Parts: sequence; structure tokens; C-alpha cells
Amino acid sequence: MSQFRSLAGVLRGSGLWMLGRNAPGRGCSSRVTQLSPSALSSSYVEEMYYAWLEDPRSVHESWDAYFRNAQASSPVGEAEERRPSMLLQGRAMSQTPAMSLKVVEDHLAVHNLIRAYQIRGHHVAQLDPLGILTADIDSFVPSDLITTIDKLGFYGLDESDLDKTFQLPSTTFIGGHETTLPLREIIHRLETSYCGHIGMEFMFINNVEQCQWIRQKFETPGIMKFTDREKRTLLARLVRSTRFEDFLARKWSSEKRFGLEGCEVLIPALKMIIDRSSAAGIESVIIGMPHRGRLNVLANVVRKDLDQIFCQFDPKLEAADEGSGDVKYHLGMYHERINRETDKNITLSLMANPSHLEAVDPVVQGKTKAEQFYRGDTEGKKVMSILMHGDAAFAGQGVVYETFHLSELPSYTTLGTIHVVVNNQIGFTTDPRMARSSPYPTDVARVVNAPIFHVNADDPEAVMYVCRVAAEWRSTFNKDVVIDLVCYRRFGHNEMDEPMFTQPLMYKQIRKQEHVLKKYADKLISEGVVTLQEFEEEVAKYDKICEEAYTASKDEKILHIRHWLDSPWPNFFTAEGEPKCMSYPPTGLTDEVLKHIGEAASSVPLQDFSIHSGVSRILRGRADMVSKRTVDWALGEYMAFGSLLKDGIHVRLSGQDVERGTFSHRHHVLHDQEVDKRFCIPLNHLSPDQAPYTVCNSSLSEYGVLGFELGFAMASPNALVCWEAQFGDFHNTAQCIIDQFISSGQAKWVRNNGIVLLLPHGMEGMGPEHSSARPERFLQMSKDDPDRYPEFTGDFEVQQLYDCNWIVVNCSTPANYFHVLRRQILLPFRKPLIIFTPKSLLRLPEARSSFDEMTTGTKFRRIIPDEGPASKNPGKVKRVIFCTGKVYYELAKERKQLKLEDTVAVVRLEQISPFPFDLIKAEVELYDNAEMIWCQEEHKNMGYYDYVRPRFLTVLSNKKPVWYVGRDPAAAPATGNKFTHLAELKRFMDTAFDLSAFEGRSF
Repeated sequence: MSQFRSLAGVLRGSGLWMLGRNAPGRGCSSRVTQLSPSALSSSYVEEMYYAWLEDPRSVHESWDAYFRNAQASSPVGEAEERRPSMLLQGRAMSQTPAMSLKVVEDHLAVHNLIRAYQIRGHHVAQLDPLGILTADIDSFVPSDLITTIDKLGFYGLDESDLDKTFQLPSTTFIGGHETTLPLREIIHRLETSYCGHIGMEFMFINNVEQCQWIRQKFETPGIMKFTDREKRTLLARLVRSTRFEDFLARKWSSEKRFGLEGCEVLIPALKMIIDRSSAAGIESVIIGMPHRGRLNVLANVVRKDLDQIFCQFDPKLEAADEGSGDVKYHLGMYHERINRETDKNITLSLMANPSHLEAVDPVVQGKTKAEQFYRGDTEGKKVMSILMHGDAAFAGQGVVYETFHLSELPSYTTLGTIHVVVNNQIGFTTDPRMARSSPYPTDVARVVNAPIFHVNADDPEAVMYVCRVAAEWRSTFNKDVVIDLVCYRRFGHNEMDEPMFTQPLMYKQIRKQEHVLKKYADKLISEGVVTLQEFEEEVAKYDKICEEAYTASKDEKILHIRHWLDSPWPNFFTAEGEPKCMSYPPTGLTDEVLKHIGEAASSVPLQDFSIHSGVSRILRGRADMVSKRTVDWALGEYMAFGSLLKDGIHVRLSGQDVERGTFSHRHHVLHDQEVDKRFCIPLNHLSPDQAPYTVCNSSLSEYGVLGFELGFAMASPNALVCWEAQFGDFHNTAQCIIDQFISSGQAKWVRNNGIVLLLPHGMEGMGPEHSSARPERFLQMSKDDPDRYPEFTGDFEVQQLYDCNWIVVNCSTPANYFHVLRRQILLPFRKPLIIFTPKSLLRLPEARSSFDEMTTGTKFRRIIPDEGPASKNPGKVKRVIFCTGKVYYELAKERKQLKLEDTVAVVRLEQISPFPFDLIKAEVELYDNAEMIWCQEEHKNMGYYDYVRPRFLTVLSNKKPVWYVGRDPAAAPATGNKFTHLAELKRFMDTAFDLSAFEGRSF
């Protein structure tokens, strides 16, 4: 029995005394017993042996393997006749303790070998269709993979062990229904699973169930099978993908189209994902992608009419008067159709986006989240998103990381996105080794435990299988997944580019590379799945479709951008896409409604809810204001939000720290001070039939989160979607979203959007980074003409708003803030709204409004005229100071101290863009004899001056000057020195009220 004592010592030393029965699975036990060497009697061994005969899983795997080997070495029929103790004792006589130790070590080594392939097999997978590169830039060959026979020595094994049988652990499925395999077969099956045309990265996932799921999908022998029908469908889709690009190349050889040549398999890949998702219950898919392959996706996935695509190439096509439009490979599309594979309705929306790669990612996620929200799809079973990426952009663009980090946040998750990377193995002219520091372009996905499937794009069946698994993963676990299509770019960055300048070796190989369609067609013909004639008929059929569409496209005379709309709003506009009216009702409310909302804002709707004493003081202050029929800034916002919610309008407020508010003024989420994670949102307790209110602190991201909220606002016009910057100047890290989507989105893509940006702004002596929201940037991008006085019939205000690209306001009263938020929803169209919000005014007693300014019949005031003594006798006024925002209160205070209230009028410009020409003209005519001043607290080269000056001069017919009062030009938005800040303020206040300051100055 020395052999068993030796084995017992090994097991005890390894802590492997897992010898209980009725175990839940292989190698697991519910009973652990530590035995002394004396316990290893023959009767104990017999007990283990009989247990093993009854169920091999009831004993530890090392005993299991030992009994199997002992039985296998006995003569046929003898094992059943001999007592187990005699059998083993006889076998033990021929083995030493060292040999027993090797049995255990060899099994552990094989288990480690299997795990090595699961973790690192992708490094040696055959992923590059060109055969000249490795998908990971390290060219790393792990030492623990058996790429040569001598590497068995890494595990203490050698060639003689290849035909030995080993017990398989529970963490692999390579055995299928077998629990043991020879080492040679183990290695073969591991290489088949992990080192072929698919490379998998998933072992970093910290969920065992998910790892097991993936292992089962890829390790089970023979699992990657396709029926003849599936293969024919794949071939037909590959024909359409390839011949579409060939057709465009023949007809428009000198046109940029950013074709898909080299990754034609993308089209059947996307269709496989959509087919499997549709079968799982998905009804709507939101898609985002860069320009490469977009026309092919529009034609063969979304099913845009081919003639509509082809007419985009006609240089003589006139554009309808719908905006400036965009190039064909940026356009989007919305289409509802029947999925032929599942016979179910499915809606596909391909989002329009700019050349700024990856910028569309968070926009797609936001729209997906919104559609899930409006459908009540809390489990992501009806709506999903697919994002396509380029390899260089996926690794290089930070917004990819920001978007991934939204994927698991409660108010931002879309419950799983399928990412498809078209890995050309090059970025324009830049090699991967110069484009990223990580081995793969997809490594960013590891941060959210997303499995990554690398696949050789010249193996269509491998690609289809990976896509099938990815769709099932998303449906099963509602988590992100990445498919890395390792392919190539047959031409340059565009069809006019010469890639041989910079990648001569790669492009010599590409020119010799056989097309994937021919490879796959030859394969299926050789298998007898299709005949050559059937294949040629399929090609001819699609070529005919393209030719007929090309002929029809010549009949198109006008390009309608609205035919490419990616986010239609049924019933909001007329059938022609026009507003149903050109007016809006007053935005005021009855006293009863204001009082009701005010009471909700100043109370806690839940019983036994302990709030912070400071918050309690704030609520008492609100109650006091309501009793006095006044509101401060926070209460005015509460009134606007609450009234819209009562009318069934969803309100969503997102951004950094918005629940409390950066300046601790909002407190829309109350936290129980005694019970952890218990909170209350009073705005969701206004009335039984109200719309839901969503207020959510975001991750510390501007680019990603603003893009997300923009996408959310696209889904429905009947929602007020607001994004608040922590400080106004922080919006500049989201400048791409502002420039490419918000400012110009309607002009390029005929896409209305009513998103609201709340940007805290004001010179408070807080330094250069917490002062300016950079109003000059928004105003520079406003499209109204400074040199032409608008001529409108009907409602001047609404016509101006309809013609503008966005609305820029700086409200100086809570009432006006209340009205502009309500106006945003009551307008018969949608425009982005930029609001420069205050900081010190949040608590300034003078900056409060009466209910009288918010009651029935009242509305937003684009300007607030002087309502003091100056307005009563305008003929005596010597100077009119026009201003906007917080500086009004400083001017009013200074004027009062100087007793100039009847001599100097101060007029507040509340809506800066579109410029209220009509109201300014009335003020100028009222104070016809007075000197005109523009006063701002910002520096002269910033703020509003460059925008308002030419417009004032247009109103004045260039006959009178508008003098500037404010800070001098500067490079930084504000000083960091408090003394300097106050000195600058005093200097321009003195100038503002020095009535002789501009005497003798020429105009």
C-alpha cells in the first residue's frame, strides 16, 4: 500500500482532500475530510473504488484518473473478477511513490495546458487573411502553447505522453460526451478551438458562468456546423455585398465611396446578428458606423432603395431647400421591414454621423436607451444597438472608452451592445505598431469584461458563427461583446488614394489576394452545396437589380435630404415634414398649479424618511417662498419640470452631480440619513398620471454623456432632455458633439433636436476654469445674418426660432428660466437650446420672481426693458446700457448708488440668438436721443460683443455707434487673482456710468 500512502501524502500536501460523494460536478464535493495515513487501509481504498464504480464524479479527479489507469492496465475481464484492493495492490507493486506523484502532476499539467490555450490560444490563431501579419502587434507566441513538440517539456511531459489518457476538468468541453482523452487528441482539439480562424479573449471575465458559456460554444466538438441552406444564404449575401461594390466601381470609378472591398463579409455578418437578435425578440436595432462600407450597409442591410443611393452620385442633382446636406457616405436611414429569416417585423435605424470617427457611439447608445425607455423595455429584449468601428479609431479615440463606461450605469445602460470592428490592420497610412500601444485594437473592451472574438474575415463561416454566438451572448447576458473582423483594405483610404506609397509589402500581397466571394463559392461548389450555374445565376440576378436601379436613378431630379432621415417623429410634423402651426401658446400656469408643484418641492412624499437638517432647511425655505408667491432659481426650474411632467412630458436631467446640483441648490433626489441607499425623488410624486422624471448623476465625462443625451433627445419630440455641465467651460471636452451634431445636425441631416444645454456661467472671481461657458463660440456658430433686418409676416419670434440652428439665452430671472424651458416643449418644432445658467444668482435675494411673472397669459421675455424711472421719461435718458445675465444686477446696484436711475436705462437681452431685432428696434426708438452701450463682464474678445455689435448697427442703420464697456481683451477667460477680478469690475462699472467716457470718440 505504499503507493496509496505516497498518493495520500501528495494529496494532503496539495490540500486536495475532496473525497466526498454526491458531488455537484466533476472535481467538486460538498464534504471535505482530512484523513491520517493510517486511514488509507485497503478497506478505505475499496470504499473509494466502489464509489468510483458507481459514479466516477463522486471521487476526486485524481482518484478517478488513477482507477481508470489501473483498470486499463488489467487483462480483459480480470478487473471484474479480482477484488479492487488486490487489483490496486498488484498494480502498486510495479510503481514507486515517485510514479504515483507523477500521475497527479501529469494531470495537473494537462489541466494547466488546457487553461493556457483558453487564455492565450488567440496569440497563435490564424487571423490575418493576408498571412503576413499577426493580429496582435506583439507577434507574441506564448511558451506554454504546444506549437512544437519540445514545448511539452514546459509541463514536465514528453512525446511519450501523447497517447496517454487524461481526465478532463470541468472547465473544458473539448471532450464532448467523453470525460477522458489522449493528450494528443486534447492538444488537437484545443488547437481547433482556439488557434484556427477564431481567436478568443474571455478568460479575464470574472464570472465563471459566462466563461463556461463561451467555452461550451467554441470547444464542443462539431458545434460549428452550418446546414446547406444556411451556406447558400451566406453565399447569396456575399454575392450582394461584393457585387454592389463592383457595380459602384464600374459606374463611378473616380468617385470617393469608401467601399467595403477586403471586408465584404461585414454584410452577411450584420445580417446574421440581426437575424439571431430578431429570433430572440428584438424589434428595433439602432446602428452606428463610420464611412467605410456605409453605402453597402444602407443597400444590403437597411435596404435603402438602390436608385436613391445611385442618384447620390449624380453631380447634376439639385438639392431640395432643406439645408446644406452631407456627403453620401455620412447619411443615415430609418426603415421598417420584415426579416426574411424570422418573418418578424424589425426596424433598422442607421444613424447619420460626421467624419469624426467614433463620435456617433454615445449618440447611438442614447437613442437606444430612449427607445427602450419609451417601450418599457427594461430588459433590453426589444431594442438593441450595433456599433461598427475601424481598428485605428477603436484604439485611438477616447470617446470609445467613455462610451464603454456608460454600458453598466443604471441610467445609461443599453443592456448589451454588439461591437463589430472592421480591422483593416491599418489606419489611413499608419501601421498598427505606430497607432496603438496595446496588442489588439480591441483591448479597451476588457474594462467592462466584454468577450472579444477575433476572426479571420476570409473565412465566412467562422465569421457567421462568431456573429451567431455574439447575438446569443447579448440576448443571454445583456452585456457588451466585441467582434474583431481581421481583414484588409483592398484600395487606399479612399478609392483615389495610393497605398503603395506607405505599405508596399501589404499591398503587393493584397493585389494577389483572391476575393473572398470566389474562395467561398469554390468551396461550396466543391462540397456540392451549389453548382457553378446556380452561383452564376445568383450573381447575374443581383447585377440585373443594380442595372435596373441605375436606370431608374436617372429619373431623379431633386435630392430630398428628408428621405435619409434616421429618426422620424410620426405625427409631430405634417406629411411634408413642416410644423403644423407657426405659433405657441403662453407658457404661464395657474396659481393652483404653481402652488401644487411648490408644495411638492418643499415636502417629502414618503413616510418615515429622515432627511439631512440642511436639506430640511432648504425645503422650509421653499415652503416660505411658495406662501409668499415667489420663486428662486431652483424653485423656478422645479415649476417648469413639474408642470411638463403633469402634462405627460418626460423630463430627463443628466450630467455631473445634477441630482444635488454643483452648487447644492437643486436637491431633486433626497437621501434617507438612516437607511443606506434609500432615496426619494419628489418630482415623481406629483400626480398619478404624470410622466416619469429621470434625474441621474453621470460619469465624469462630457463628450460621451452629452452625445448620449443628444441621442436620447432624438427618439421623441415629447421629452425635455437636459444636460448640465458641472461648470460651463467643461463643455469644451464635448466640443465635437456640439460642433458636428448640435449646431449643424438639422442643416446636414434634416434632424430636429430639442436638447437643452445648461452651462453655469459668470465672472465670480473663481479663476479661468470656472468662469466662462464660452458664449462667443455658440454665438459664432449661430446662423442668423448680422447685416440684414429680418422681414417676417406672422409671429416674428416663432419665425426667427424656426429659421435658426439653435437658441442661445442667458436668463436673469427664475421666471424667464421657467418660461424658456416650457417654451422648448410648446414650440411646434424642436431646436437645441443653450442656456447660460447662473451661480451667484442662485441665492441672490434680488434674483427672485413673483408668481405674477409665471401665471396664466405670461410667456418668455426675449428682452426685459428698463421698468424703472428711466422708462417713464425716456426723453431724459442720456445712456442706454444693454447687457445680459448676472452683470445686470451689478449695474443696477451701481446705478442706484450713483442715483442715475432716471438718466441711465438698463435693458436686459435675455435671448441673444436669434437676435431679437424687433424688440431692440423698439428700445432704440424709445430712447432715440440716448447713447447706446453694450456692457458685459467677459473680456472684449469673448462673450457677446462680437455677435451683438453688428446686429445693433443693423438696427441703428449704421448711423449711431454702440460703445463697448467691459473687460479688456485677454487670452484667458478670467483672472485667477481675486483682487485683480474686483479691480477689473470696478473699472468697467466706472466706465459704464461715466456719461462723458465716450465724448470725442469717432464712430
